[in-house]
Amino acid sequence: MYSTKTAWLLLSPTLLILGVVGLVPFFYVLYIGFFNWNPLGVNPEMQFVSLGDNYRNLVFDKEFIASVWRSIKFAVVTLFFELTLGFFLALTLLSSFPLKKIFRSVHTLPLVIAPIVVGSIFKLFTVQGFGPLPHFLIDWFGYDLNYGKSAAQAFWLIVIMDIWHWTPFVTLTLLAGLSALPQDPYESAKIDGANNIQIFIYITIPMMIPVLIVVIFIRLMDSLKIVDEVWMLTGGGPGYATRFTGIHIWKQVFENRFYGYSSAMSMLYLYVTIVICWFLYSFMTAKGKSEDA
Repeated sequence: MYSTKTAWLLLSPTLLILGVVGLVPFFYVLYIGFFNWNPLGVNPEMQFVSLGDNYRNLVFDKEFIASVWRSIKFAVVTLFFELTLGFFLALTLLSSFPLKKIFRSVHTLPLVIAPIVVGSIFKLFTVQGFGPLPHFLIDWFGYDLNYGKSAAQAFWLIVIMDIWHWTPFVTLTLLAGLSALPQDPYESAKIDGANNIQIFIYITIPMMIPVLIVVIFIRLMDSLKIVDEVWMLTGGGPGYATRFTGIHIWKQVFENRFYGYSSAMSMLYLYVTIVICWFLYSFMTAKGKSEDA
């Protein structure tokens, strides 16, 4: 048995790395958020502002607030479809059907593709004048796909791209959870005459809540910070239609060089993300306790 001192000594390299790559940048961004700093501007020096000025201005920044709501809308929509489709596919994969192994292998392929490559693939397939999908849709269905002009098309195309990329993760995680569920409650329910829908609602869902919490948290946080795929596919356009918060902050940093104000944006958006996750966690744990009772 290792002593407590030995355990901490073995953990110290990992804790040191996490502190350097996690806590140091966090506190530096927090520090920069209290300054006005544009190193390429007329006055490149860091100018301290009052403790709440940058954050107070963010509350009245319509573009920032709109980007936050846009990101939340995207996260909610993609989470709904990915959970629904992922749960259905996980339940399907529990049973046997022809070519099951091939389907499972093909279904998981998007997970090994980098996000920026996913955006490039969808760009090549859907861009006007080059991609095959616009030609197919206009010739076969008379539908004009031009997400460079239509805000709705751009938004839903990104939703479809995210669903294609991350539903396999949801499927595999839920499949692992479903495979580990005890079979005794199912056998008792069948003896009592419960149908498949009742078994799913009153047995499967309550027992899967811990797994669902993990999946929802991971996908929610990933969706809220999406940048790469959107940047490659639409660049945040047309207009501000797909300018999510990550892209909005990127533009403020690398195009406008507003380092201090952008740091405040990052910290406030992190706070919003934590609050959303906390409310969601509280709701799901309360739901789980009520089901157990």
